[in-house]
Amino acid sequence: MHFKIIRKEEKNIKYEIQEINQNELDFPILLSEIANCPKKIYVVGNIQILRRKAISIVGTRNPTEYGKIASEKIAYNLAKENIIIVSGLAKGIDSYAHIGALKAKGKTVAVVAHGLDTIYPKENYELARQIVLNGGCIVSEYPIGTRVQAKNFPERNRIISGLSEGTIVVEAKERSGALITANFALEQGRTVYAVPGSIFSENSKGTNKLIKQGAELFEIE
Repeated sequence: MHFKIIRKEEKNIKYEIQEINQNELDFPILLSEIANCPKKIYVVGNIQILRRKAISIVGTRNPTEYGKIASEKIAYNLAKENIIIVSGLAKGIDSYAHIGALKAKGKTVAVVAHGLDTIYPKENYELARQIVLNGGCIVSEYPIGTRVQAKNFPERNRIISGLSEGTIVVEAKERSGALITANFALEQGRTVYAVPGSIFSENSKGTNKLIKQGAELFEIE
């Protein structure tokens, strides 16, 4: 079963799931450098962008309006500079990061925590479709048939940071999956950026803590 990409003006298009082993030339260089590198990845879409300069944008699934605007704007600006945007296709900050890149007519990579014969969450199917149709790709280390399991999401986060030269955390609570991605980035020797937020917002406790701990403060010029 293949991930279906359908345009209204076209017949159904089936994008093949490509399998790339760690020792192959198409395997992403940055990802190959991390500890616990996946032995293989599965990709739907444009594999060439996995070897280009990329920045990941992550954050809470329940963002404030500030977080939504910031995520989309940051992704838009970076994509305009021909930087690939990497995120996790989750609700919230991830989605707005992908959307920002698409609005800039840039390329974006979605790293998922299940097999590529499905899309999670289901409401992001159309977003996933647009990512692939516009020259981006969807990546997983899990083979077809792997269903959504909570334990796979933290493991997936090392790939998000591993594909990227740096990770930007937009909004995150004090205990957040986005902070797991930030920790992986630090372990991988990559730069971590944090977007400052309101001292009254639960969604800013994680990002403000990152800044306090030495993450680079991210500002829009």
